[in-house]
Amino acid sequence: MSPAGQPPLGPYGELRLLPWATPEGKPCYLSTDGGNGTLSRLADEIEEAQLASGEQVLEGARAVLADTSAGERAVRFALRRTVESLAEVLRVAVSRGGRIPRGEP
Repeated sequence: MSPAGQPPLGPYGELRLLPWATPEGKPCYLSTDGGNGTLSRLADEIEEAQLASGEQVLEGARAVLADTSAGERAVRFALRRTVESLAEVLRVAVSRGGRIPRGEP
């Protein structure tokens, strides 16, 4: 990691945070020169699926919270899935934010 907490730069000057982690839970990065490669397209597809899943989880969590008869198990399940989805969506946001072109300082 660089002093600013960012991964070291690749040969093309940027690393893309991928929407998956290693089995140990560490982030995965891709050195890319434009985002048109096979892994970049796969990452784009996975990010879209994660965002769509997040919308579904949010809808389900809202339904559980609106149901006054929902038991503890239902609420805990909804919260667990919401936390998982939030982590995925935040990773997508960080990845996409890291790919926004920076202007001159």
